[in-house]
Amino acid sequence: MSRSSLPARTAFVSRITNETKIQVSLSIDGGPLDLLPTTEHFPETKSSTPGQTEQTHASQTSPSQQIWIWTGVGFLDHMLHALAKHAGWSLRLRSKGDLIIDDHHTTEDTFLALGSAFSQCLGARTGLGRFGHAYAPLDEALSRAVIDLSNRPFFVGEFGFHNDMIKDLNTQMVWHGLQSWTQTAGVTLHVDVIRGGNDHHRAESAFKALAVACKSACERIGGREGEVISTKGVL
Repeated sequence: MSRSSLPARTAFVSRITNETKIQVSLSIDGGPLDLLPTTEHFPETKSSTPGQTEQTHASQTSPSQQIWIWTGVGFLDHMLHALAKHAGWSLRLRSKGDLIIDDHHTTEDTFLALGSAFSQCLGARTGLGRFGHAYAPLDEALSRAVIDLSNRPFFVGEFGFHNDMIKDLNTQMVWHGLQSWTQTAGVTLHVDVIRGGNDHHRAESAFKALAVACKSACERIGGREGEVISTKGVL
């Protein structure tokens, strides 16, 4: 069976806590996605989030991808949009969080839910590239990301932001969000912003580098179907 004829790797995650309500539908191979389901927390009408057929600042549809994101934190939406687009994912994600407090719980729990969906998409993690690395520039900024689908969560990140906030996102939450993602995604991840004078550019180049690294690591390797890419024989 050719890689193009293999079924898409998809997952749906619902994460409900006292602080946040989150739905994630993810296909790491792109393609069509069903709309997120209506629930008591996300009713069809009288919702604080826009309808899924509405075009927003973080929605994009192409023949190969469907992306629709709404967390209530605009810059977080922008970073998740960049991640999905350049990783080749289709992603539908919506969050309702206690933003009256700050952006911490919404950002953290969104990344935890997205990491869980990513891990479910990987399944047994066999026959994959496993490792991925990439550099991504954005004007004066340059970032590097290196990932291992190791099933051993570990994160190292150096971002060197100049300011405390990028629009409505605390810059501390870029580090903490990605650290949270590694925990539930089950990956080892190193992200380094090498240079850049603009914090928006520093963050966006980091997410783009992560996206391209993910795409490489998740690639199905022809002829190695069912094989665990590890000397241990297990991940």
